[in-house]
Amino acid sequence: MKKQKKGMALIFFTIFVFLCCSPCLFGQQMTVKDLLDMPPTPADHRIAYGNNPNQFGQLRLPKKEGLFPVVIIIHGGCWLSQYDLHHISPLATEITKMGYATWSLEYRRVGNKGGGWPGTFLDVAAGADHLNKLAQEFPLDLDLVAAIGHSAGGHLALWLVARHKLTAESTLYKQNPLPIRGVVSLAGVGDLGSPNLQEICGGVIQKLMGGTPADVPERYAQGSPQELLPFGVPQTLIQGAKDQIVTEGSVRDYFETVKKSGDKVDLILLPEAGHFELVIPTSFAWPVVRKAIETLIHSPVINKLAQSRQESRNL
Repeated sequence: MKKQKKGMALIFFTIFVFLCCSPCLFGQQMTVKDLLDMPPTPADHRIAYGNNPNQFGQLRLPKKEGLFPVVIIIHGGCWLSQYDLHHISPLATEITKMGYATWSLEYRRVGNKGGGWPGTFLDVAAGADHLNKLAQEFPLDLDLVAAIGHSAGGHLALWLVARHKLTAESTLYKQNPLPIRGVVSLAGVGDLGSPNLQEICGGVIQKLMGGTPADVPERYAQGSPQELLPFGVPQTLIQGAKDQIVTEGSVRDYFETVKKSGDKVDLILLPEAGHFELVIPTSFAWPVVRKAIETLIHSPVINKLAQSRQESRNL
């Protein structure tokens, strides 16, 4: 009987500790410090895709034999130089454990020489296209490539799947970009011109683009994903309802615009999440993110696109 009471006491104590240590249950969202305090996880390979110190990626491969679908991962951090790819490495490691190769990109950011317009965009594009070279050495299935990004990285992931819409007159144009079959945007910015986002991170969007939408409309037309709709590939948007950085309203507005364009899009709203839970694998949000990635990569739409590319290549 005493042992039973001790066991029950231990259970109640464990529950009590969990409740006290679970910030979301009391309305306290995870912070950027929680994200940056996670120890980075090692990659299998660090590979340069350009000559600048910030032009490299981290490649991780599943610990098994096979030809692996690839997930391009783009970190956030307000497009600013003080935030690098290390904080998203635990997420990359978890996605790799799911059986996918991951290619986590670093790129020049605002504050780096050559960062902002157009360097940030050109770097992400070059990093993605570098998979064509990597596939000659590593077992990568380039018919099944998806992208995922958080916050500013969500914007860049959305832009990556949209850039095939650019014309030859665009500063950001590149012929035959790597086809990306779908995208998961975690609290991402789909509309750079949204009035609700012009003040985020100290007005960083204007620093990224070199002016406001009124100042340089041609840049926003090339660099804002919303201006390039429809993409022709599925999008999954995951958003925390308590996000104070990228607001639910701005993501809902983008979602509605995507629907009107005819693209397939899903919006997953997490009522208790803020901005950072979405990329912390130990948070309650991770199972939702994991399922969204699996659903996207194995969706009939993506498989049909991959099959179409294989058939055209065999002609």
